[in-house]
Amino acid sequence: MSEVTRTQIGVGVDRLTTRAYTLEIIQGPDQGRTLSTRARVVVLGASPDCDLELDDPLVSRRHARIEVDPRGHRLIDEESKNGLFIGNLRVSDVYLAAGTTFMVGQDLIRYQPGEEVVEIALSREAQFGRMLGRSAAMREIFAILARVAPTSMSVLVEGESGTGKELVAEAIHAHSKRAQAPLIVFDCSAVAPNLIESELFGHVKGAFTGASQSRKGAFEQAHGGTLFLDEIGELPLDLQPKLLRALEQGEVRPVGGERPIKVDVRIIAATNRDLQREVEAKQFRQDLFYRLAVLRLVLPPLRRRIEDLPLLVRHFLDALETEAPVQVGYETIIKLQRHRWPGNIRELRNFVERAAMLSREDRLETRYLLPPSFGDAPTTDDAAPAPPSEIDVTLPFKDAKARLIEGFERRYWSALLKETGGNISAAARRAGIHRKSAEYLLKKLELDR
Repeated sequence: MSEVTRTQIGVGVDRLTTRAYTLEIIQGPDQGRTLSTRARVVVLGASPDCDLELDDPLVSRRHARIEVDPRGHRLIDEESKNGLFIGNLRVSDVYLAAGTTFMVGQDLIRYQPGEEVVEIALSREAQFGRMLGRSAAMREIFAILARVAPTSMSVLVEGESGTGKELVAEAIHAHSKRAQAPLIVFDCSAVAPNLIESELFGHVKGAFTGASQSRKGAFEQAHGGTLFLDEIGELPLDLQPKLLRALEQGEVRPVGGERPIKVDVRIIAATNRDLQREVEAKQFRQDLFYRLAVLRLVLPPLRRRIEDLPLLVRHFLDALETEAPVQVGYETIIKLQRHRWPGNIRELRNFVERAAMLSREDRLETRYLLPPSFGDAPTTDDAAPAPPSEIDVTLPFKDAKARLIEGFERRYWSALLKETGGNISAAARRAGIHRKSAEYLLKKLELDR
């Protein structure tokens, strides 16, 4: 069993003491696979984003998770289609004992704790910078950020759109020794590929058509401070060596310039992609990945920290300028907690602001903005979002863009697989990408060959 001690390992930080453990698949389609881990949360399922990825067709995308809490290792069903079983009993939430075996689909998995003692730091605070959360997932992140922020360590922040990656960069900068210097944000997805080099490194007068005067790039603007490279996964391959050179040498060469310029910049990068998989698929340089991911931080989606929703709703309501305080009923909170929130915190904030404006009798209700089925039944990760039929201008730009891209990807790959008779290698060749990238996309989109 794990136990929580009140010993401080930092200001306002608790220490959760547990043990590393191993999951071994001893029977079923994935027999022989093992996972040894020290992580506080491990997700099991068919999605390529899971810690233990299973190929069994009866396994849901996110089937179950094992989470460390003060009482031990807790096995939780993620509202899977085919359930979670220990023996003949279907379970939804249970603490594991050494040697326990449980069924996920057709896979029989054995849990075995090891001898290695693991200490997980959890902040006692429910806030770090502008980030909020009382969940263990967020308090673990807050504790990590409190220790990392004062250093000059490069940080790679991964997570779905709307999870607050930009808030992480903002909080790290604010709690660092560079707080009085600039925090410059550069969105790699918002700049045309032919302009990225100039925008990053600057250019001299006359370097290209339209360069009527010299201009400092993002690196020079961030000198002495922090440069936040948002959507780093969108950076073209041919520019990645130049970015790596700038990071390694601490200098940049403006487009058309003859002399390099020294820069002192801390790098925080963010992406909604799994860069490790992008590296394996040759879509992102391995050396640049390791240079950026000195610390790799993965933000949980809202559906993985749903216990934080009441706190977030209240925070967003308090920030609104309304004539009278808007109240939120228990049933409304339950409905909101049962929603999948594909747009995460950004979508929740957008919903709260609109719902508060349309509320009657100063009560927040879901019926004004959402379809009648919203919250009436549990939603799961197995329900893939339908491709958008039109642009929804009520959504923030990044959320609207993500939905359009997902719809395009689904239609594109469905058509390509149909034309190639389900041959993934042929489809990948025609798409001009590596087969591993194609496999990752097809799993993410839940498309069957």
